[in-house]
Amino acid sequence: MRVLCAFPEAMPSSNSRPPSCLALVALSLALLLHLSLSSQAGHRRPLPVDRAPGLKEKTLILLDVSTKNPVRTVNENFLSLQLDPSIIHDGWLDFLSSKRLVTLARGLSPAFLRFGGKRTDFLQFQNLRNLAKSRGGPGPDYYLKNYEDDIVRSDVALDKQKGCKIAQHPDVMLELQREKAAQMHLVLLKEQFSNTYSNLILTARSLDKLYNFADCSGLHLIFALNALRRNPNNSWNSSSALSLLKYSASKKYNISWELGNEPNNYRSMHGRAVNGSQLGKDYIQLKSLLQPIRIYSRASLYGPNIGRPRKNVIALLDGFMKVAGSTVDAVTWQHCYIDGRVVKVMDFLKTRLLDTLSDQIRKIQKVVNTYTPGKKIWLEGVVTTSAGGTNNLSDSYAAGFLWLNTLGMLANQGIDVVIRHSFFDHGYNHLVDQNFNPLPDYWLSLLYKRLIGPKVLAVHVAGLQRKPRPGRVIRDKLRIYAHCTNHHNHNYVRGSITLFIINLHRSRKKIKLAGTLRDKLVHQYLLQPYGQEGLKSKSVQLNGQPLVMVDDGTLPELKPRPLRAGRTLVIPPVTMGFYVVKNVNALACRYR
Repeated sequence: MRVLCAFPEAMPSSNSRPPSCLALVALSLALLLHLSLSSQAGHRRPLPVDRAPGLKEKTLILLDVSTKNPVRTVNENFLSLQLDPSIIHDGWLDFLSSKRLVTLARGLSPAFLRFGGKRTDFLQFQNLRNLAKSRGGPGPDYYLKNYEDDIVRSDVALDKQKGCKIAQHPDVMLELQREKAAQMHLVLLKEQFSNTYSNLILTARSLDKLYNFADCSGLHLIFALNALRRNPNNSWNSSSALSLLKYSASKKYNISWELGNEPNNYRSMHGRAVNGSQLGKDYIQLKSLLQPIRIYSRASLYGPNIGRPRKNVIALLDGFMKVAGSTVDAVTWQHCYIDGRVVKVMDFLKTRLLDTLSDQIRKIQKVVNTYTPGKKIWLEGVVTTSAGGTNNLSDSYAAGFLWLNTLGMLANQGIDVVIRHSFFDHGYNHLVDQNFNPLPDYWLSLLYKRLIGPKVLAVHVAGLQRKPRPGRVIRDKLRIYAHCTNHHNHNYVRGSITLFIINLHRSRKKIKLAGTLRDKLVHQYLLQPYGQEGLKSKSVQLNGQPLVMVDDGTLPELKPRPLRAGRTLVIPPVTMGFYVVKNVNALACRYR
């Protein structure tokens, strides 16, 4: 700023300057000082457009829940499990009677247990009690030859609670089994990548072990039969299935049934395609086999277990529903999020990936409702990554974001049951590893089972931002779902509500409970990674305490952190958790 002031040449000193000019100079200096201070203050508190990258704007979210009526009610067994038939091939089926495995499975009951996968359509039943001795070799029941005495001795130990056969396998057997399974894993991977599969023999004794595991764990077994055994006219050859049905009936096994696995892939796997119309006829044939068998005359039947609903798959489903839509008790399909060969840890945090499932649900619902409006729909065999998953990723804390969002999205959109592939021993997508240790997704599933009931509630969210950024939607990375609290959980009275929240932001988020949730006591169950691996960790902590099984092989107590009534919920960055809002007295949640 330039200040022009004319002075007489003969003026001897500044004291003789005109008063008006002095005032002008003083005013100019004051203005310069004000601008300087304002500029410095601007550096301390920049405008949003000048905000340095990495600084996060403060956000407050107001949250309320509709408590009068549920928007959906899903199956009591909504979160269910799957076992892949590959456990016959690699020998783990012989260890399903392990006390530790049964304890872990019981933690997730009640649930369905689907026995099925890619090798379903290469499974053959033989009613032989001891295949190893009949063939003179180890056979599928790998340990019958060298360790049969140990297994039989351990199998006769009874669990006093249910009268089930519970095994205590020696450590040396488990170590040998892990070595054998590692070798077989390479064989199974080679089959998967080459898309050529060898036949599997399921003996009567193996079926006994499978059913014992399901029954002792409080799981209802769904058995997927081989649909690729075909007659010359391409109709289903049911001879092996009929033998299995008769044996199961003789043992009075309570089983539901399915036929085949991903029939849209039969041409590439077997060189023979089966269209939807033919598959529908096969299901009607299976229904006719079940009806004369007294114990199975009213057994549930599920299918067709198609893959991702692309154009050709939708055409197959359409043909199936025309013929057999009324034959099945629920329509089933499968979903896989990511190619397991190229997955990176940050893929699990992409909101676009989390939302891919929503469009598939709408496609399936459109076809089903065209032929059988209101028919139940199940998502079977959901996995985060294909090709058996990726070590240190599919079995890590990071994969839990996809899993928990899947549970929330499916329930919100009316899917009745979701079956997780796999509970144990299938690549790296499993819930329990080969040391019988629970992985992060197991603990997430356990919390879900303990806290979440089948009634889904509508969530109302309002985000208040000081300076919202253009194009940034706060709810993209902050996912909030609400259910009535599980009425089997006696720690909470009926009428309580459980929220589960996923925060994918790299900053913490503050949530203020409003409306019917205002000033209520809240129990927090915050699940975070434990250890130095961060998102890749295979261990988790609940409210700061690591989650591990107790020394006696039982599950630990899941202790909440009580929050003061009226306190704002602070959700840490890149975490997920459950929040039970107590004593809401929600009308939708007071009755079953």
